[in-house]
Amino acid sequence: MPSPQKVHWAQLRVGIMAIVSLVVLAVLIVLLTGSENPFARKSVVYTFLGDSAAMTEGAAVRLNGILVGKVKSIGLSGETAPERVIKMELEIEDQYLNKIPVDSIIGLSAENVLGTKFLNIKRGQAAQTIQPGGELKARDDKDFLEVVQSALPLLDAMKIILGRIDNIVAAVEKGEGSIGRLLSSDEIYNRLNATLKDVQGLTSTVVAGRGTIGKLFTDEQVYDDVRRTLGRLDAVVADLQQGNGTAGKLLKDPALYDELRKSASEIRVLVADLNSGKGTAGKLLKDSTLHDRIVLTLDKVNKTIDTVNSGQGTIGQLLVNPSLYESLNGTSDEVRALLKDFRANPKKFLTIQLKLF
Repeated sequence: MPSPQKVHWAQLRVGIMAIVSLVVLAVLIVLLTGSENPFARKSVVYTFLGDSAAMTEGAAVRLNGILVGKVKSIGLSGETAPERVIKMELEIEDQYLNKIPVDSIIGLSAENVLGTKFLNIKRGQAAQTIQPGGELKARDDKDFLEVVQSALPLLDAMKIILGRIDNIVAAVEKGEGSIGRLLSSDEIYNRLNATLKDVQGLTSTVVAGRGTIGKLFTDEQVYDDVRRTLGRLDAVVADLQQGNGTAGKLLKDPALYDELRKSASEIRVLVADLNSGKGTAGKLLKDSTLHDRIVLTLDKVNKTIDTVNSGQGTIGQLLVNPSLYESLNGTSDEVRALLKDFRANPKKFLTIQLKLF
């Protein structure tokens, strides 16, 4: 039998191996599960939120997705500001503190819609980094349930729209309405089929060269007429380009251009003379004396017309005095009677009587 000393030594070796195996197993579990390093030095920083959003203590804290610490504690801050109701203590490994700028922003995130929540630090750009006991600003993120609740009215509206679309599709399937009749009515199908047959017959007629349109497509005489017309147009264009005829001279003759320039120059001179008040037309446009004379003459004419209308003067009496009109009318009648009598018996007025005393 082995000695007691050897038995104790064997038991001691088995115990040491078991302890070493447990330590190695624990280290492997820590490394495989990605948990934080239990031997790393950590510091506490703070952040304030309006709502914890069911965040639990021990939740992961990540820097742009990289694990850098955990949530140490969550509680009420005692402050009245809505965005600082919840206070969280974050344990961050010291090796990452110098990589977190002070303007970094913390937001709530989740691995998926129903996954475990964590705090994600979005790295800022400031040169100064966070110090132990410092504060990181938090972004106001809505909880998933709040997002769903805010989307409920939209979902209800979509449900109503889908219901209406379902009713429309059902009505179309039953053949109701214009679209339903188009899809289900045999009468409309027969009409479309008859229309297509008419179109096919018309096409056959055109291809066969019958009718006016068919002759336009198939008659060579029409083609020749069109070619002759195009030839004439080509000849006219050639004459114009060569300067033949009146239109060609208008396009090509430089003398006409010179005359137009000369006329335009003369017109400019004439307009300049008018603007400067030269000549009769210029004085009519620019001389204020002539304007005053015309106004004075018009005033006199107006006064004369007013005098005539009031019955003053001979012309006024002729217009407004009825007795003068009657006297002139009677005198005119007597003159007509005298002329009539003179024509009937001229000797009566032309006989000369001689008497001796």
